[in-house]
Amino acid sequence: MDGYCDTCGMAPARVEATPPPPVVAIPMPAGPTPRVEEPTLDLAAPAPQPAPAPAVAPTVAVAHAPTPAPVSTPTRSARSTRAISTRTGTRRRRFGGGLVDIAPITQADPSTAVMSPAEVPENKRYCAKCNKEVGRGRNGRSGRTSGFCPNCGEAFDFNPKLVKGDLVGGQYEVVGPLAHGGLGWIYLAIDRNVSDRWVVLKGLLNAGDDDALAAAVAERRFLAEVEHPNIVKIYNFVEHDGAGYIVMEYVGGESLKGILKDRMAANGGVHDPLPVEQALAYLLEIMPAFGYLHDRGLIYCDFKPDNVIQTGDQVKLIDLGGVVQEDDLDSALYGTVGYQAPEIATQGPSPASDIFTIGRTLAVLTTDFRGYQSTYATSLPAPDSVDVYHRHESFYRLLVRATQGDPTARFADAGEMSEQMLGVLREVLAAGGDPRPATSRLFTGELRTDPRSDAPEWRFLPSPLVDITDPAAAFLASVTVTDPQEVLTLLGRAPAHTIEVQLRAMRAMIDLGASAQHDHPGLDTFSHAKRARDALGAASPSDWRVAWYDGVLGLASGDLGLARRRFDEVFSALPGELAPKLALALALELAGDHQVAAGYYDVVSRTDPAYTTASAGLARCRMATGDRNGAVEAYHRVPGTSAAYRSSQVGAVRALVRPHTQATAAVTALAAAAEMITKLEAEAAQVAELRAELLEQALVVSGAGTPVPGTILGRGDGIAGERDLRFALESAYREMARATHGPDRVRLVDLANASRPRTRT
Repeated sequence: MDGYCDTCGMAPARVEATPPPPVVAIPMPAGPTPRVEEPTLDLAAPAPQPAPAPAVAPTVAVAHAPTPAPVSTPTRSARSTRAISTRTGTRRRRFGGGLVDIAPITQADPSTAVMSPAEVPENKRYCAKCNKEVGRGRNGRSGRTSGFCPNCGEAFDFNPKLVKGDLVGGQYEVVGPLAHGGLGWIYLAIDRNVSDRWVVLKGLLNAGDDDALAAAVAERRFLAEVEHPNIVKIYNFVEHDGAGYIVMEYVGGESLKGILKDRMAANGGVHDPLPVEQALAYLLEIMPAFGYLHDRGLIYCDFKPDNVIQTGDQVKLIDLGGVVQEDDLDSALYGTVGYQAPEIATQGPSPASDIFTIGRTLAVLTTDFRGYQSTYATSLPAPDSVDVYHRHESFYRLLVRATQGDPTARFADAGEMSEQMLGVLREVLAAGGDPRPATSRLFTGELRTDPRSDAPEWRFLPSPLVDITDPAAAFLASVTVTDPQEVLTLLGRAPAHTIEVQLRAMRAMIDLGASAQHDHPGLDTFSHAKRARDALGAASPSDWRVAWYDGVLGLASGDLGLARRRFDEVFSALPGELAPKLALALALELAGDHQVAAGYYDVVSRTDPAYTTASAGLARCRMATGDRNGAVEAYHRVPGTSAAYRSSQVGAVRALVRPHTQATAAVTALAAAAEMITKLEAEAAQVAELRAELLEQALVVSGAGTPVPGTILGRGDGIAGERDLRFALESAYREMARATHGPDRVRLVDLANASRPRTRT
């Protein structure tokens, strides 16, 4: 007797005074056992009667590599278990944080999923020990379904062990095989003890040693305590004829691998990857399940498209046969070539190795990934060779970080990766023309204080938010002065010299150096900031915030190469954040690379128009490359509720009235500018200034022999002659003069007199 219910498989109730049963380790071969990619397994939903709730699993501390924690976000445990959405109901759900509409999949009759005939294709027969080909035919004869591996001598048998009608564990009546996997056949069965619900039997261990089998079953019982809406439920563990089986929930629907196959069939046999937004939405639904497992010290190990099923309007993680406890160094590891992390054979499973499989799965879902199990088994093709990588750079960088060869360079946990995935998803959706703004959990908004300014300015960039878990966070919140010298004085009284205090001091030193450089050009006024940078870099070399402030230092000191490198590093670390792209665009623009800078500005302003400096930067870069209409479009992205709206409209007008080489196009642009001026809500002097610029260009066009329409002067029809244009220009200059004093007023009056047409006396 093991204490588990023979009817429902419920775990025994926990009693505080009774310690848990000891875990019996089974000697296993060193290193993981790669598993050949399994055929799609479609699991269906159980009968309406719910299964009894299992005992709650204890929380297990998970050790992580020393990577920087995200700033201003909840702790790892809180973030990694944050659910995107898991509710069900009659209303159609949207996946990926409610951003992507995915059609629900109707559950099919489970009995139709049974394989007939039940056989493993010869091209999928591999030795379970050495992974060499076995059971292959030759000379016109079919291969054996059972025998011994010619390479290592291990026995193999691809025939189903269970047949229709077998009663396993005195409770589960076999209906037939569903699929063949790395641990053997997977069967559909009916639970005769619990409302005749559908269940799945998955092979746990095939062994002739009864003691080893019993120990293996005991080791896997922790899976019965896994309880998450996005993870298939484990009901029981049973033994039958020397083999062990996991009894689990039957989930109806289709796997992501099956969805890919359906798309290829509909595309005439040509591979048709999932759109990036759809793949991200699917995996965002499953990420909370990984956070749940990792928080309990469990590693999934074998994540791939086969093991994610959409059922109705939900997504579930299935096939827990490869799940191991993080500190288990004895059990055999199961994975699939092309998905498995490279370090797992030597360092064992970890949350980082699961992150790797998630990144690989995203890559396979979204690209025609030829060679992902050979040439690119642990790497990605060059971005220029894959269209989707070229179009969505942030998505490519997301994959690169998730699949880094160094586990410590990957995302710290499932929660951090989820946040970046969601940010990338917003960018991808916004590329279609629909903004997807969201408040960043890592950065402030842009610090634009002068809405009239349209010049590139590093001081307007967002800043990293303070980590609220830092011991000095409350003290830093009280430092509200803006003068950099006063800031440094106050920081000298900080209760602790934490990294947040050091980062704030470095920024104050940068501001102080910039002010001093203005007064003493040519001198190195950033020596203090550089020393602070060096100290922070030595203490926290992998902290992206250090790289961020080093990039700001590069902009302030004129070292644009440094700024570009450091902001590029932050972009790679946080591919879903907009702030690094905005900073990188600014560094590129100042360096004269307007075309590339425009691309980053475009992504930022299209995703979140509230970043008005991105719209202004995009307009400047487009004007620099001769794209006048594109510049006007960029200015029009600024929302009407923004403090920068008026300045953006002024910028659009000035973009239109700039000299044009083609007369016809110039007239069209001037007419559009005149219409915008009439709608501009601004002071009379500013409107007059814009009208003066418009009329000056109109006189140039008219003087070159091209008729100027009367609409430029506010008339409904007719042609505006030179005389009319000059009177209007004179009036604009005098309006400007009335709003000023001194030499400027004299200058404007002189311009008005010079513009007035000659009259006879």
